Amino acid sequence: MPTQKFTLQIKLLLQNSLLVVEKYKCRRFVIIVPICFLLFFIESCIKEENTEHKSEKTQFLNVPDSLYLIKANVKMVYIKGGNYKPFFGSNTATVNVKPFLIDERPVTNKEFLEFVKINPQWRKSKIKKIFTDNTYLRDWPSDLELPKNAKPDAPICFVSWYAANTFAKCAGKRLVTLDEWEFVAMADADTFNARNKPSYSNKIVDLYLQKERQYNSVKQTAPNYWGVYNMFDLIWEWTDDFNSVLTTGDSRTGKYDDKNLFCAGSATSATDVMNYAAFMRFGMRSSIKANYTISNLGFRCAKDTL
Repeated sequence: MPTQKFTLQIKLLLQNSLLVVEKYKCRRFVIIVPICFLLFFIESCIKEENTEHKSEKTQFLNVPDSLYLIKANVKMVYIKGGNYKPFFGSNTATVNVKPFLIDERPVTNKEFLEFVKINPQWRKSKIKKIFTDNTYLRDWPSDLELPKNAKPDAPICFVSWYAANTFAKCAGKRLVTLDEWEFVAMADADTFNARNKPSYSNKIVDLYLQKERQYNSVKQTAPNYWGVYNMFDLIWEWTDDFNSVLTTGDSRTGKYDDKNLFCAGSATSATDVMNYAAFMRFGMRSSIKANYTISNLGFRCAKDTL
């Protein structure tokens, strides 16, 4: 690989050669051949240089060249999938959830800090306004400083859907879909579907009403049937298609307008009017846009199975 100085010398040589061509037009062919080799050599050098530069960045899936990979050390839990009846939609319609992997707990403050360290365009002073409102990472004193007394292993909050989605891509993952999240959320500690238990919804509502629970560390309570922690007791969570409850068809199979990833309006029907906890989640999702940041709204990642 030539140095910049050597590359400059080659360019100067090329310029001089072109002057010779103009002076001795009758011998143009003899002179152009070595010039072509020089051009080919320079182009190869540039391509090699660009390749080396890109190799410093981690390239995968749809992650832009301007983003760098982060190390995702969180354990992922295998969910075998199955059929479930969404909270909204037809009374008889069920949705098939394919097998997938899900983070066993939400993304933490420490992990998001590492993300913005190596992706400065997502720091609070650098992020583009189109991707967030004015409360993005509001409680951070500076770009690379967690709030005073904040626990590194507490869930990250005050992040927009755009930021969460980008984090997931940089981790080689994606955001959990709404159906995947709700499928896992049906479980209690003993069974994968606890919806019919009278205490199921009431317990979740009690957790939702607890104040400042988002400041607690992850994995301090028992996991559910799948081995997934903190589905209800810490934060609300972004899903990839959080606004898809607006569908006018059965469940999430109908079409909806996600031009601004905006949730507004009411649902067409509710299949389980007794599940007040799910109704609260619908109310939450139906009131936000993708650029919103909220004090107790975070996220976790998922991944397709191979």
